Amino acid sequence: MPETPKELISPPWSRVEWSIMLVARDIRRTFDEVFLDFDLNLSGAALMALLNEHGHLSQTTVGKCLGMGRASAGTLIDSLDKRGLVQRQENPKDKRVLLVGLTDKGKELAVQLEQRDSELRDLFREGVSREERFQLVDVLQRLRTNLNEVRKDHSKVNKKGE
Repeated sequence: MPETPKELISPPWSRVEWSIMLVARDIRRTFDEVFLDFDLNLSGAALMALLNEHGHLSQTTVGKCLGMGRASAGTLIDSLDKRGLVQRQENPKDKRVLLVGLTDKGKELAVQLEQRDSELRDLFREGVSREERFQLVDVLQRLRTNLNEVRKDHSKVNKKGE
């Protein structure tokens, strides 16, 4: 099957942005498919990994770390709580705050998820050096910084008709 010419993959004004969106979509789909037998999607697997690495965290911290709002994080936590994988407990330093942590069952599953994740990352990073990955992260972080600045100050964007 012939490869699609690069100029037909995306609109000419957004090739970099479109490529980033396509890769993000492919990552999500691939993770969702690979973790399907655990009945987890990328967000659920990421939450499990986050708690496995950092221990008990507040729902707000979970949301920030996973790039989602507090309510979305709560919904995700609720679904894993119902499955007995995570639990909420009072923060001993601040009784108003609940901390989320892995249960024993969750810790066992987290070990399996970590192994699967490692295998998957090895496969999809094939042919991409560590240095290239660091460069990519640096470029993506700069793009995020720039986009955040634009969101803070829309006056930098020339709006036609004004």
